[in-house]
Amino acid sequence: MSTEQHDADAYGQELARISHHQHEATDARFMVFQALAAVGLSSEQADDVVAKLEVGAVAGAHTWISESSPPHKSEPRFEDGWFAGVRDVASYLLRIADTTANAGRGRAASSAMLLAHLQQPHSPAPAEAPAAVPAVELDAKDVLAAAERFTWAVAAPGVRHWPDGSDFLDVALSAVSPEEREGYIEHLAVFVEGHRDRLEELLRAYGPGSRPASHGRYALIGQPETLVIVERMEAVPFLLRSQWEKELETVFLNDLEFAWGPRIRLNR
Repeated sequence: MSTEQHDADAYGQELARISHHQHEATDARFMVFQALAAVGLSSEQADDVVAKLEVGAVAGAHTWISESSPPHKSEPRFEDGWFAGVRDVASYLLRIADTTANAGRGRAASSAMLLAHLQQPHSPAPAEAPAAVPAVELDAKDVLAAAERFTWAVAAPGVRHWPDGSDFLDVALSAVSPEEREGYIEHLAVFVEGHRDRLEELLRAYGPGSRPASHGRYALIGQPETLVIVERMEAVPFLLRSQWEKELETVFLNDLEFAWGPRIRLNR
């Protein structure tokens, strides 16, 4: 087995283990929100409690990394590189802690809505359905053209994994409700501009040419369609995944969830 193949296999195993831990954390968080609601805490209070626990976990990782040392009797140049890497990782963990402290709002309410939906009994179909109200059309070409304008958030056409990502765009747009379609393009523009730094970092760290992408993963990153996917991932994560699982391989969505780090992560 070549070194590259061994590295790819090891990285794949690492991702599988991380995915397992993320799934376990999602289930645990759901149970914690239920328990906190049962003792009378509001959704906002529950969000604060869980966010503080998660920030504490990241802070613990920061301490562990910061206190690590190079192997005994290492060469000075190796030690210099070691400590430089430690500083970079520690700084990145600090940014994650800061982001986690401020990005946990709405998760308790979302969990409560999901629980209520799961517990809701199935009602019989009405004898006569009301007349359907014509929905506003949302043209995929117009949405794609809007996404293409954010050149700092997408890869150059020549290096994208899929020249045509229409299947992914169609699924993402299927998670846009009729009430949201009017003005959705303007909403998408506001979302992308509001997450500019995060999208730039996503493209740099996981996009075409990055080390993670060289292993054949994170293929959606750099596609203009992905701007719609991450917006829906933040707005309606459960609906997006439900629609996705009907049409596409979930590995693409799982990789994107891992790289983007949404407020509700559903990959398994």
